[in-house]
Amino acid sequence: MLTARAYSAPSATEPLVPSTIERRDVGAHDVLIEIKFAGICHSDIHTVRGDWGTVPYPLTVGHEIAGIVTEVGPDVSRYAVGDRVGVGCMVNSCRECDNCRAGQEQYCLNGNTGTYASRDLDGTVTQGGYSSHIVVNEDFVLRIPGSIDFAASAPLLCAGITTYSPLRHWNAGPGKKVAIVGMGGLGHMAVKFAHAMGAHVTVLSQTLSKEEDGKRLGADEYFATSDPDTFKQLQNRFDLIVNTVSAVIDINAYLKLLALDGTLVSVGAPGEPLPVAVFSLFGNRRSFAGSGIGSIGETQEMLDYCAEQGIACDIELIGADYINQAWERVLASDVRYRFVIDTATLPAV
Repeated sequence: MLTARAYSAPSATEPLVPSTIERRDVGAHDVLIEIKFAGICHSDIHTVRGDWGTVPYPLTVGHEIAGIVTEVGPDVSRYAVGDRVGVGCMVNSCRECDNCRAGQEQYCLNGNTGTYASRDLDGTVTQGGYSSHIVVNEDFVLRIPGSIDFAASAPLLCAGITTYSPLRHWNAGPGKKVAIVGMGGLGHMAVKFAHAMGAHVTVLSQTLSKEEDGKRLGADEYFATSDPDTFKQLQNRFDLIVNTVSAVIDINAYLKLLALDGTLVSVGAPGEPLPVAVFSLFGNRRSFAGSGIGSIGETQEMLDYCAEQGIACDIELIGADYINQAWERVLASDVRYRFVIDTATLPAV
């Protein structure tokens, strides 16, 4: 088995530390990827800190992976050594359930195999992208177009597809009024996509501190949700609201901003429930929905769309020795707009 350099969480409460992890041998349909860049997602922190349930430690997280193919199995047909590729939030699925057969493996009825903290087909626990190498079945590897900045492409594998998918599904485009709740790693990508799709884009952020950035990235309007007048002024306004924040918010207040047959879709995942009053849905025949990442096919579509439109994440590139500080800054919403680890800086152990 291959030994990879990594940064791992020893427990829910300790800082991440340099480590080594084992990767399985390259199978017939596997691709060995030398990871070049790994994005830091809020989900990494939620998982390690046990917000979404217990996990096995030590654990290496990271599901925004960009790298170079260094070896392929004998039956691999899609990739060759030297290709620029990515890996997102899942590395396998059952392939047999109705959803998988429909090309929606992110909603695998038997549970897809997450890039980290999941049980792999060989019985081992999957380990993520804060590492030097990863082995993945070719069916769950994405091709990264050469025109996208390599480091800035990594967060597209989660932050990108997580926002692209609901905007496409609910038909964001010309004539549609779309609101984005939150102006962070997911939110700034949602603004870029909704603008590129031709929608009228409004950002709903706690303060106006990022208004200049929001309008630079494509927002037509920007409102502070800390101002009570915002919710009065914007009632019955939007066809679609995409909630990107990973904290508890007053969902009922946001539902009242929807126009007739409007939908509020949450892609942020707080560790606590979001109470919904059914009367908030009755008015305007509103809907409250959720959306989880996207299929492999849709993720490749998103990457190709980014190449066509010149879209990538706004990032802050960091060394591995800054990961713990970066996590604290993520929790403080102090990043514009995604930290990306240069994995060349992972130390030998």
